[in-house]
Formats: sequence, structure tokens, C-alpha cells
Amino acid sequence: MTETRVESADEQRAVELGSLEAEMTRLGAEGAMEILCRSLSGVIGLAPFPPARASARFGCASIEVEWASPEPAPAATAAGAAAAVEEEEEPEAEEPHEVRAPLVGTFYRAQEPGAKPFVEVGDAVVAGQQVGIVEAMKLMNPVVAEVSGWVTDVVAGDGERVEFGQPLVFLRPGGQE
Repeated sequence: MTETRVESADEQRAVELGSLEAEMTRLGAEGAMEILCRSLSGVIGLAPFPPARASARFGCASIEVEWASPEPAPAATAAGAAAAVEEEEEPEAEEPHEVRAPLVGTFYRAQEPGAKPFVEVGDAVVAGQQVGIVEAMKLMNPVVAEVSGWVTDVVAGDGERVEFGQPLVFLRPGGQE
């Protein structure tokens, strides 16, 4: 007489995870991390703005991306709302816009060593224009301006290691739309 064994959901998951671990072992650490980072970069590239946090793990493979709410918080008090109305009535010089590092890596100002930098101080840029590159895990990730304007400062040096969210370039917003 043959006995039929039904696997529980936990047992099936353990088999699937074992297969994942086996595949990661076959690829090797570098190959598995390259796939994870490429996937993470692809997910981030689809978003309209950079994430608040991103991570990639190796053990049992994992990608986590967290975006901050794009909606501004409502004014907490009537005084705060009145102050906002006053600001609208009295236009001041706009604060410089910070183009920040989309991830941890090495910042490059040009496409390749010796080439002309993407932007220099005083250059006009349009929203979506590439202003640099951040290399992470041998992947070149474009850094783009979110607003149109003029470059007022490039604060990250060529070949400098940068952290997620670190200011790289400052722009004075203005009518290039």
C-alpha cells in the first residue's frame, strides 16, 4: 500500500527557499548581488522621485524600497496657514534646489574620465537633464535634475564617494520648462 503525503505550506515554502538558496549559491555572491542591485535600480528608476530608503539583501534575496509621501503635510495651525498666505503675497528669492544622490556609490561629473562634465556652474538645465552619474556595484545610475534652472554649485567632487540623499548639485530654479 502506498502512502500519500501532503506537504504543509511551511514545508513547501522551505523547499522554495532551498531552491532560491541553491540558485544564489550557483550564481555566487557577486552574481546574486549584481542581479539584486540591477533589480533595485530598475524599481527606483520607475519612480517619479527618489526613495526615502532602499536596501538589497543577499541571504534569501530581498529588495526593499520605501518612498516618503509626496504630499506635503497640512498646516498644523491657523497661524501656519496665515504665514503661508503671507509668503505667497511676498515673493522672495527661491531657495536653491538640491539635486541629491539617488543611492550610495561613487559620483562622477562626466560620462568617462577626461570627458566634458555634464554640467558646470552657470549652465542652464531642464527638468530630467542628466547632471552626473552615481556608480554602485559596477552599475552606472544617472543623476537627473528634477527642476529646470541654473547650476549654482557642484558640491560633490568627481570620483567622490557619496551617501544616499547627499546634495550633489545646487540649482536656482527658473523658467526653462
